[in-house]
Amino acid sequence: MNLSRLERLLGYQFRDQRLLVQALTHRSHSATHNERFEFLGDFNKEMESLGYPNALGAATYAPYDIIGDTFRGTRGVMLDMYRNPDKLMEAVNMVTPWALEAGVNGAKASGNPRVWIWLHKGCQGFMNDEQFQKFYWPGLKKLIMGLIDENLTPYIYIEGDYNCRLETIADVPKGKVVYHFEQVDIYKAKEVLGGIACISGNVPNALLCTGTPEEVKEYCKKLIDVLGKDGGYIMDSGACIDEARPENMKAMIDFTKEYGVYR
Repeated sequence: MNLSRLERLLGYQFRDQRLLVQALTHRSHSATHNERFEFLGDFNKEMESLGYPNALGAATYAPYDIIGDTFRGTRGVMLDMYRNPDKLMEAVNMVTPWALEAGVNGAKASGNPRVWIWLHKGCQGFMNDEQFQKFYWPGLKKLIMGLIDENLTPYIYIEGDYNCRLETIADVPKGKVVYHFEQVDIYKAKEVLGGIACISGNVPNALLCTGTPEEVKEYCKKLIDVLGKDGGYIMDSGACIDEARPENMKAMIDFTKEYGVYR
C-alpha cells in the first residue's frame, strides 16, 4: 500500500500512518483492523440519538504545553523561560499552526464543533503573570482565534489556579469560548468573564468523593443561583470523577435538571 501516494490524493498528511493502515484493514486480514473505529462511530451515533451527544469533537493543546509536555519536559521548558527565552518563543510560534491543524481537522472529521484544549503548565504554580502573558497566552490566543475563525467552539479545560489570569483570558470574542475551571474562585470568574465566555465546572471532586447528596445539592444550588443567572454556566465536576460516589453524581445531575431551569 503506497500511503504517501494516498496522502497526496487526499491532500492530507496523517501524523500516525499506523492508524491510517488500521482504518483500511479488514478483520479477515489482521487482528488489528478497522472495526474498532466503526464501533466507536456507531456508539457515538447511538448515544446522540438517545440525547447524549459527545461533548468532545476534537482535542488539541496550548502551543506552550506542546513544547513543555513533549519536546522539553516540565523542567526544561521552565528553565528555557530564563535561559533561552527567544528560542522558546520561536518554538511556541512554530508549533502553533500544528495545534490549530489538529483541532480543525479533528472537528471536521467528527462533525462535532467543540474542540477541547487542556491547559497544563500555565497556572500560577508554573509561571508568574509576566511569563504567562509573554510565553503562554499569545500562542493560546492565536489557537483560540484560529478555531473561532473556522466556526468551531474552543472548550478550554483549565487545570490549576487561574485566579490571577482571569482578566487576561477575558480577551476573547464574546459568546465564542467555554472556560472550564477546576480550582478557580468561580464567583470571581463570573464577575470577570460573565457575558464574555461560558463558564463550566467547579463542583469539587473532594465533595463528590466524600460529601453527602444533600451537601452536593446545596453546593450546586449556589452555583446555579450565582453563575446560572442570565445563563452562561454548565454544571460539571472540577476534574475527572473516577472516585466520586454514585449517589453524589446522581444528586448533582438530578438537582441540576430540577432546579437549573429558567423561570
